[in-house]
Amino acid sequence: MTGCEDPALLQLSVLILLAGFVCWVPVQLNKLEEAANAAHTFFMANPEHMEIQQDLENYKTMSGKVSLIDQEARQHMEDYSAGVRHYDKEEYDLAIEFLERALKGYYSEDEDCQIMCEGPQRFEEHEYLDYKAGLYEAIADHYMQLLACKHDCVRELATRSGRISPIENFLPLHYDYLQFAYYRVGDYVKALECARSYLLFHPDDEDVLENAGYYEGLLEGTVDPATIKPRKEARTLLRRHKLESHLLQVAAAGLGYAYTEPNYWNRYGARQDEHSVPSSISSEPEDGPRLSLTKKPMPKPDRELKEGGPLLYSDVKFVYNSQQLNGTQRVLLDNVISEEQCRELHRVASGIMLAGDGYRGKTSPHTPNERFEGATVLKALKYGYEGRVPLKSARLFYDISEKARRIVQSYFLLNSTLYFSYTHLVCRTALSGQQERRNDLSHPIHADNCLLDPEANECWKEPPAYTFRDYSALLYMNADFEGGEFIFTEMDAKTVTASIKPKCGRMISFSSGGENPHGVKAVTKGQRCAVALWFTLDPLYRELERIQADEVIAMLDQEHLGPSEMNINPKDEL
Repeated sequence: MTGCEDPALLQLSVLILLAGFVCWVPVQLNKLEEAANAAHTFFMANPEHMEIQQDLENYKTMSGKVSLIDQEARQHMEDYSAGVRHYDKEEYDLAIEFLERALKGYYSEDEDCQIMCEGPQRFEEHEYLDYKAGLYEAIADHYMQLLACKHDCVRELATRSGRISPIENFLPLHYDYLQFAYYRVGDYVKALECARSYLLFHPDDEDVLENAGYYEGLLEGTVDPATIKPRKEARTLLRRHKLESHLLQVAAAGLGYAYTEPNYWNRYGARQDEHSVPSSISSEPEDGPRLSLTKKPMPKPDRELKEGGPLLYSDVKFVYNSQQLNGTQRVLLDNVISEEQCRELHRVASGIMLAGDGYRGKTSPHTPNERFEGATVLKALKYGYEGRVPLKSARLFYDISEKARRIVQSYFLLNSTLYFSYTHLVCRTALSGQQERRNDLSHPIHADNCLLDPEANECWKEPPAYTFRDYSALLYMNADFEGGEFIFTEMDAKTVTASIKPKCGRMISFSSGGENPHGVKAVTKGQRCAVALWFTLDPLYRELERIQADEVIAMLDQEHLGPSEMNINPKDEL
């Protein structure tokens, strides 16, 4: 490790190492319930850690324990999540109970957070040997450190244990949910109170402004709406927060250090992977309120999302678009490659694939009931150049992946170049004697550029996720196996929105964020093979092996070893 390592990544690496140790020790002491709880605690913070997922299932089976305890759970977060679940089920009385409890817990935790800041602080701007301060400078520095710590309690209380990113707009969302829940149970005074509390944070929110006006109309003749004020604790916290912000900015200017005020209550969310739903209730009467059902308002993407562009190749057949696949930025195509090309790819796969390739040699990285094998495009070309597999077949792997990239870039009407992030020829083989009563997946539900957290209805765009991935594609090579359907789900990782049966030449492509959770059903018989492709719009994250493969192709062409039958320029993506 060097001094320039990302502290968050370093902390994450340490946690992963500790997780194995913390789970291993209780097992050795034959304390299986403790092991299961330790594994569950780590898994809640690291939902894509494959080994812990498998360990957790093993511990649950061994101990017979079904109810697991997250030992680092924060109660106000648990109450908030429970309230949202009841809200989604239209159980508004229970939603109110849990959300009100969550608010009470939040403000109690805020007091504790403020108190914990009263102590020695680290000021990174001044962590160097030559830093010297007089008495008054040191006092000012310490006070600013303390103030910055208190100011950041808003972020701290919105961040789940083990996560780096906070839940966007966390505190205001409590009031947003409550204003609608109270309306649904007929308590219009509380509905107006919560709507006005929410508007403290977002005074220009048109939907909630309209809701507040509607509630005022419902109360006419019974209660004077002017007497209904935003909640005192919300007013107090926001007033304090604004004062802290002002003092920090004044101090930054006076003491000469950099300070940028974060947007702690960003209404739109900064991540591209937010899942959004319509912002109004179609079942409301026309003169009723436009009440928001969103857990988060519609995010503002950093690029315009389009689809329906040309497929470039006459043989490629369009099957389904996003709407038909019940999602966003999805497309299903057939005849991307021919039957003969599928057979040739399968032959080259058997000669170059290595068990556990891409997973540090773990032959069953996702499930103990299947063997996983893979190979990269550079390895295929290397084997072809050495004569270990036919060079034409190795070249085919390169060419069809480039063909897929062009189709994806064209269909989604991207106005910038789509680069390869990773290219992998993969096969999953059902292990004999291990298929009875299987209830696992070949590949668990996940998203490709963020950490899917079904409990929080979030997808965290942070390490160790491949946050730079923008689009994904899977090009299937065969259909002579059982199971193995590709599935899209809702953010809950349970509700299937589309299921796709692989076959030769079929390709599914989609945007890589939390809007497209997906997985693979168990392969229960035979072998399922595909070319897995991930793409990025950021050239800084281009696949190194792809660049090297481009160089190999250029060298082969210079040696007149035969141009590609698809006539693809290997430098086209540069």
